[in-house]
Amino acid sequence: MPLRCRHPLLLAAVIVLIAGPAHARTVWRCVLDGTVSLSTAPEPGATCTPREVPDDAVQTPNLWGEMGVFSGVLYEREQDGRLVYGTRRLPGAREYLRFTVQTPPGEPAHAGLGRMGAPRLDAWPALFRDAARSNGLDEAWLRAIAHAESGFEAAAVSPKGARGVMQLMPDVIADYAVSDPDSPAQSIRAGARHLHWLLRRYNGDRTRALAAYNAGAGTVDRYDGVPPYAETRAYIDKVQVLYLRYREAMGRPVERPAI
Repeated sequence: MPLRCRHPLLLAAVIVLIAGPAHARTVWRCVLDGTVSLSTAPEPGATCTPREVPDDAVQTPNLWGEMGVFSGVLYEREQDGRLVYGTRRLPGAREYLRFTVQTPPGEPAHAGLGRMGAPRLDAWPALFRDAARSNGLDEAWLRAIAHAESGFEAAAVSPKGARGVMQLMPDVIADYAVSDPDSPAQSIRAGARHLHWLLRRYNGDRTRALAAYNAGAGTVDRYDGVPPYAETRAYIDKVQVLYLRYREAMGRPVERPAI
């Protein structure tokens, strides 16, 4: 089960605890190729700065600086004859544990406004059918995303600023020349076009495309996969469950392997 951290600062404390008493007070902040990681020892080839973490500290210092960006996996590796733990996957490292964190301020990732429930095939059937066909999408998948995003509420507005049935962010609204984001027709067409573009960007990988629809393509590229945000992972799980329900409701259930 993933370790869920409510704040990135707690990750440093996790690393300190895993490192053990001998190295419990030092965490290294390492920068390599423009990315930041935390480690219990300096990373080879990186620029690393040690920070002392008192055993009785009330609050763990912010070792990430202003970025608040870190990996969703803690790795274990052998270095100089001892075990070292860090958030960068270096040669010879093995996965030790996974963690998720709340979305850092300024990130668009969200859990979605729509609640899990029975499929709704009555909501704009022609619009979803045409948008899916025009963009080479599975209609059940497109509907599942709309369900998770807004619950098919045309006037829905999220705390992150997303609007409409497909919860289009301002940059997506601008990219696809949407004049009325509350219009179901414009929202569904633009959302389908954006999903088509994301699928092409990620070579048909639906999970990455879905993560990018939720958290932004730049975030997915930065993490080289699904970001460790609790909101994004909960959103993906929701869409996947809804997708199976829509497939079954549309008479196209997904085949499950025989046991």
